[in-house]
Amino acid sequence: MEEGKKIILFDGVCNLCNSSVQFVIKRDKKDLFRYAALQSDIGQQLVAQRHIDTLTIDSIILIEPGVAYYTKSDAALEIAKDLGGLWKLTAIFAWIPTSVRNVIYDFVAKNRYKWFGKKESCMIPTPELKAKFLD
Repeated sequence: MEEGKKIILFDGVCNLCNSSVQFVIKRDKKDLFRYAALQSDIGQQLVAQRHIDTLTIDSIILIEPGVAYYTKSDAALEIAKDLGGLWKLTAIFAWIPTSVRNVIYDFVAKNRYKWFGKKESCMIPTPELKAKFLD
C-alpha cells in the first residue's frame, strides 16, 4: 500500500457505487485515493482486518490506514472533504446527527440496485486507471 493514500472500498457490482467512484476519481486532484471492490480479495482482507460486518455495511467504506475507517454517511463526508474546493462545504452536513444521516444513507443503499441497476461482475478499470485500484 502506498504511503499517505486512503482506500475507498465500494460495492463493485452497484452502478451507483461505480458512478460515485468515477466521480471521485475525476475530482481527486491530489491523487489521495485508492480503490477496491468489497467483493475483491483485497477488499475482503481489509474488512476482515477491521472486523467490519459487510452484512450491515455493504456499500462504501473509507480506510485511512493506521488512523481510522469510516462507513456510510461519515465515509461520504470524509471523501468529499478530502476532494477540497467547494466539496468541503459538505462538512455542514456533519452537524446533522450521524443516526439521522445514516437513515437516509441506508434508504438509498437499500434501493440502489432497484433504482440504479446492478452489474453482473465488478468493474474492470481502464489501463489508465489501473494504478489507482488495489489488487
